Amino acid sequence: MAVLGPGGVGGLLAALLARAGHRVLCLAGEDTARALRTDGLRVRSGHCGDFTARVEADTALREPVDLCLVTVKHTALEAALDRLPAGVLGDAPLVPLLNGVDHLAALRRRYGAGPVVPATVKVESTRTAPGVIEHGSPFVQIELAGAEERLGPLAALFTDAGAEARVVPDEAGVMWAKLAFLAPVALLTTRYRATIGAVRTERRDELVAVLEEAAAVARACGASVDPAAVLERCDAFPAGNKSSMLRDAEAGRELELDAIGGALLRAAEERGVPVPTAARLVAELEASG
Repeated sequence: MAVLGPGGVGGLLAALLARAGHRVLCLAGEDTARALRTDGLRVRSGHCGDFTARVEADTALREPVDLCLVTVKHTALEAALDRLPAGVLGDAPLVPLLNGVDHLAALRRRYGAGPVVPATVKVESTRTAPGVIEHGSPFVQIELAGAEERLGPLAALFTDAGAEARVVPDEAGVMWAKLAFLAPVALLTTRYRATIGAVRTERRDELVAVLEEAAAVARACGASVDPAAVLERCDAFPAGNKSSMLRDAEAGRELELDAIGGALLRAAEERGVPVPTAARLVAELEASG
């Protein structure tokens, strides 16, 4: 199997799969590929343990594989896909674990609808250096959208490697269940440079407002999302957790603002759903650079 983008998420999953005995090929830039070939993937995790996993690494896919995970940041997706020629990938399942929802259409245009498996991952994991992964959340949860007969073995593969994976029949439900949580948390934590604990106590009215807006958009897109349940999930998160967007802002990296906030606003506009709080937060983040 191949993993395009062995960063915080991809590096963790590649390491877990390699530790479980699978042959894993990581696709990355030359410097990262060299580091992985030399030192492997080094994971520090209170949930999965501290370990080093040996993987193969290259700058492009040069042979067929039976599975490919796409785990790059949305901001790097277009350039990264040049490492994954459609003619080499063929009909292998292509599982994107990216933030947002718009990437599915882009991948289907490039690789066809058949191989693309709508999926999400819930995890806090960061690449601190090439091949070095810090996993901070007490979970790794993957949802795959599609038929159980096709995706059940894939879910079992992830589960056996140490992630909690399940198959859900509803694509809109899978994708919007994550975005309806992620967009409010990412926008608020990044706008106010605050942890999720600080946001849910100091900015609770705004949090509730954006959650309700995101849930309304999700429902308009065909997904059943209960804002009260999403708020309950927010309240259950460790107080010190940060969104990936906030970590990117703190590190001076390009934000996935368009993939997360932009996707929410575009879907809202298309379906005539008012989202004034989310729109203000996106505008303020755009203005801040």
